[in-house]
Amino acid sequence: MRRFLDCLYGAAGLLAGLCTVGVLFAILGGIAARQLGLNLPGTDAYAGYFMAAAGFLALASTFKHGEHIRVTLLLNSLPPAGSRRLDVFALAVAAVLGAAFAYYSIKLAHDSWLYNDVSTGNDATPLWIPQITMAVGTVLFLVAIVDELVRRLRGKPAPSSQQTHE
Repeated sequence: MRRFLDCLYGAAGLLAGLCTVGVLFAILGGIAARQLGLNLPGTDAYAGYFMAAAGFLALASTFKHGEHIRVTLLLNSLPPAGSRRLDVFALAVAAVLGAAFAYYSIKLAHDSWLYNDVSTGNDATPLWIPQITMAVGTVLFLVAIVDELVRRLRGKPAPSSQQTHE
């Protein structure tokens, strides 16, 4: 299970990187089209969709690599038992908030699909398509948080920032 989850987080991070490249190509495509006097509708919107997808798909991977902002000053100043309890509490709260975030992201994409919502630009993109990456990203983020919470409850320490970069 550990290997599967790590591969899942890594795949989401890879997709996030590819979406970042998608931002580049969308912007360059729009610039090139304007220079050639062509109309390439929706390039700005697609750059935005790719940027949002990159951000959401990267959530789980960056969390598991310890790259999200954490206030370790307080955790390090507490005795080990207090630090562990505070860490478990913070992860539990994050899991509840992450579950709400994932639920409403899925609901948004589903509602957009159900009501055939499209973008207001002249490309008229069905909005569920870019919103699905937000839903997938938030669900993976929730899985990563719960994964880390279970690890802490089993007594495994948080990986240090240096360990995750080796």
